Amino acid sequence: MKIYTRTGDDGDTALFGGGRVPKSHPRVAAYGEVDELNSILGWVLTQFCADSTGSRLRTIQHDLFTLGADLATPPSVEGRRRPETPPLPVGRIAEMEAWIDETEAGLHPLKEFILPGGVAAAASLHVARSACRRAERAVVALAAAESVDPVVLRYLNRLSDLLFVFARFENARVSKYDTPWKRP
Repeated sequence: MKIYTRTGDDGDTALFGGGRVPKSHPRVAAYGEVDELNSILGWVLTQFCADSTGSRLRTIQHDLFTLGADLATPPSVEGRRRPETPPLPVGRIAEMEAWIDETEAGLHPLKEFILPGGVAAAASLHVARSACRRAERAVVALAAAESVDPVVLRYLNRLSDLLFVFARFENARVSKYDTPWKRP
């Protein structure tokens, strides 16, 4: 199978289940942002992360493929039914909340805004967090125009919280404390 098809050379792309849309379509933007987030998590994993953080991020990468498949599949329309996609990881949302609580239990309580940064693993997790927020905004924009499973939004919202806590943990793990924001 060749990697190039030439079918998108005019600026449109096929959706899963049929139909073509411009590459600037909100649906393409939404699953593209999720794909970028997944790539950033792949990069995060090249940084030195605690084993528990790394294994959880790999689980999330698999989930993001599932979210992307769901976002790449338009709703049913007359004459075309929506193909089945893998089930969305709804149970992972509660699992991420447990991971957040577990990780935060070992951190100093957060009493002020902090600057993104610190050690390489933490800084890369902050980049992932901001990419996650961007993906969430793209999904919100899509949901304003078309049907989107609300699990996708809840998942991305919780994931950005998790990435923030993981970033704090990676700094604390090596005794690098968060840098508080100093108001001018």
